Amino acid sequence: MTTTYLTEDQLALVETTLDFTQDHLAPHALDWDRDKHFPLDVLRKAAGLGLGGVYVREESGGSGLTRADGVLIFETLASGCPAIAGYLSIHNMVGWMIDHYGSPDQRERWLPRLCAMDDLASYCLTEPGAGSDAAALRTRAVRDGDDYVLTGVKQFISGAGASQLYVVMARTGDEGPRGVSAFLVDKDDAGVSFGANERKMGWNAQPTRQVILDGVRIPAERLLGGEGQGFRIAMNALNGGRLGIAACSLGGARSALDRSLAHLADREAFGARLLDAQALRFRLADMATELAAARALVHQAAQALDRGDPQAPQLCAMAKRFATDTGYSVADRALQLHGGYGYLAEYGIEKIVRDLRVHQILEGTNEIMRVIVARGLTEAFQ
Repeated sequence: MTTTYLTEDQLALVETTLDFTQDHLAPHALDWDRDKHFPLDVLRKAAGLGLGGVYVREESGGSGLTRADGVLIFETLASGCPAIAGYLSIHNMVGWMIDHYGSPDQRERWLPRLCAMDDLASYCLTEPGAGSDAAALRTRAVRDGDDYVLTGVKQFISGAGASQLYVVMARTGDEGPRGVSAFLVDKDDAGVSFGANERKMGWNAQPTRQVILDGVRIPAERLLGGEGQGFRIAMNALNGGRLGIAACSLGGARSALDRSLAHLADREAFGARLLDAQALRFRLADMATELAAARALVHQAAQALDRGDPQAPQLCAMAKRFATDTGYSVADRALQLHGGYGYLAEYGIEKIVRDLRVHQILEGTNEIMRVIVARGLTEAFQ
């Protein structure tokens, strides 16, 4: 990672996060992937460094950092394990939602435990029949006196079963985005259950399950924001979430590039190091250049989101699309540069490829990112 433009505080943040990554993530990432192990103890160690509440205000137990700081953190974490870094990005997205939209009681109840990662959090928007068309969700929340009763199924939920808190988007009104509200659902609420842990191509170090809501009765004070504001809350949260996943793609791909440099320096063919072959050097140069361009766009989008730029949603969509496509492409080329060794699990490259592939799908598919960008470009002509 190029660091010449970072402040002293950011340099220290990267150094501290890198030490944690090298000590607690990188040495275990392959075993966690193989065993489908979710390292709760390591997550709580991360919280000890303030990584459980990156964007949460300090008075609520968080670190009070910016999005520009956050992308540095998640890129660094993902250089050790993209799957764990990806979950931490989602957990922090939920923390930001509660800090930004929650009532004083909600912030007091949840944020200290989320920041300490005594409780984990999950984000529940996608459904079996409502993925990219998030406004078409069917989970319902019906007001009944002082309570709401929630019924529905959420699909592809990271951390499900291990998380204590679920921010659930449910329909309280008419069809479309204006009829959606957000709710805070506790794992221990009656009627909450989970599907089987999904068998996935990657991200095996974190569980992914359905969250099943069967007449879950919760008090009305668990409504996050006002009724009908859920879709707006969800979309605003995803601006930051997309930056987190974009940064995770950068970190995973950077690790793949670093491994390729070391591998080519160590291997010989036809009497010379592979690293001395000009054709291979050109491939490495292209990979490094594309990552630098993607990183610049991610940082531009993070700064725009920090200052409340009206173009920030479009920039976040651009950054997510470009960085996740680039990250996967770089990782795939790194595998090719390793030859047959890249296909072996012990070298770690194939895990990075598998982990980064899903980044092009989650937090809004890259096709949806193009829709968002195109809408921003053409809205003056509507």
